[in-house]
Amino acid sequence: MTELQQHQTLCRQFATLLSYPGENVVAVAVTCLAELKQVSPESSGSLESFISFLEVNDISRIEEAFTGTFDLQSLCHPYVGYQLCGESQQRTMFMIKLRELYQQYGFIPGNELPDHLTEVMRFVGSINDQDCRQEIIQDGLLPALAKITQGIESEGHPYLAVLNALQNFLIVTAAPVSERQDVDRQKECLS
Repeated sequence: MTELQQHQTLCRQFATLLSYPGENVVAVAVTCLAELKQVSPESSGSLESFISFLEVNDISRIEEAFTGTFDLQSLCHPYVGYQLCGESQQRTMFMIKLRELYQQYGFIPGNELPDHLTEVMRFVGSINDQDCRQEIIQDGLLPALAKITQGIESEGHPYLAVLNALQNFLIVTAAPVSERQDVDRQKECLS
């Protein structure tokens, strides 16, 4: 599997983990963790604590935690456009641009609004255009994730763990391979 394919797979897995929980959430989380350890080991610790939460709770408790986080806390609404622009004309324009991008790349979104975090992650996990992927990650996903994570009050919250894992993964992997290699060389020089 190429680095791009691995990144795409992880984006789609994170989209599943941040969707309304289904019966397969534990299996997806475990698979995601195994992949994440290969790509971004520093991001995997947070995901391990999320898996621990999943393993000790039944599906109704997991659903309750999800709903309490993303549906009932306005600071944590999982809409990239809302996090960046609030309820405004800019958000509407943002969603129109996303729809255009989705059509341009032949992406068929699910039932959520186009700026829903899971739709954007699925889109990033389905396209090969590095420039488009980077722009969405750096200008959309990372700023939105920063606001969402700030909105979660409890430090040990299970969804904060998965959001932190996603955020760290995107930060580490958003740069092109050549830039990451330059950073790695700089780290070697400083050691």
